[in-house]
Amino acid sequence: MTETTRTAVIAVGGNALSPPGEHSTIADQFRHSRASLGPIVDLALDGWRVVIVHGNGPQVGDELVRNEKARNEVSPLPLGVLVAETAGWIGYMLQQSLENALRKAGSARDVVTILTQVEVSPDDPALREPKKFIGHALSAARARELRAEGRPVKKDAKGNLRRVVGSPKPLAIHELSTIRALVERNALVIACGGGGVPVYNDPVLGLEGIDAVIDKDLAAAVLARELGADLFMILTDVDAVYSGWGTEQQKMISSMTAAEAERLGAEGAFGEGSMAPKVAAAADYVRHTKGRAIITELSKGRAAVQGIGGTEIIP
Repeated sequence: MTETTRTAVIAVGGNALSPPGEHSTIADQFRHSRASLGPIVDLALDGWRVVIVHGNGPQVGDELVRNEKARNEVSPLPLGVLVAETAGWIGYMLQQSLENALRKAGSARDVVTILTQVEVSPDDPALREPKKFIGHALSAARARELRAEGRPVKKDAKGNLRRVVGSPKPLAIHELSTIRALVERNALVIACGGGGVPVYNDPVLGLEGIDAVIDKDLAAAVLARELGADLFMILTDVDAVYSGWGTEQQKMISSMTAAEAERLGAEGAFGEGSMAPKVAAAADYVRHTKGRAIITELSKGRAAVQGIGGTEIIP
């Protein structure tokens, strides 16, 4: 297999553009996107075909706040539409930032954003049990207000009060053939933004949207599997996966099999925060494809691909 036929699907969290604790303006998010995409540009320059999946947790949470503030002036938008909205403007930021970096490096490769619908089951139990965190940390007073309005709020792994919404399991990528065609033309593709817009097949109406948010790592794993990608990489805000995270017994895991990852996950070794679904997504991809899956800090992505640092999940 030549370098130019290797395909990588890379999942990047929404926090890369809007870090925790910072209420980022659009200018801030453009600045963060330009500063954070170096490892992805490096992979593209190394000859990889690249598909980028980004999160939207902070951004869609902000959009819900805007909805609530303006609801007396304009009709609020449903959550599924807000997912599509954020996928559009985050995709625009990433697309522009990547193209500028590639042109500066002398590469003429195209960059394109695909607004992606991801098929889910309307009967998914996760739609009745909201657990997916979105938005920034809330004050205790604001959390009480939201709960009084019937909007669920929970504490995340860091003890912050945040909104939670339904997050159904992704089953299929509706625009897969279009994404594959663009990848085969050597374009860098931004797809499944925010985990993709959740939809289901209605027997009468056809595709219909659902007000929910899909986990972007799980959606990226499905996309990587269906594309037959050689590499699935999750870029996050920690350098590797740790067992016993946040305790005196925490230990870095440099490598584990998919079976070990599933066993440790079932034992609660990764906590209930965002790392557990990342490990589950990576293990699912490896189990189905026998490809490489890596979880590491965004700035260390290229080194991890070369076998230096991060956590690799192997068949």
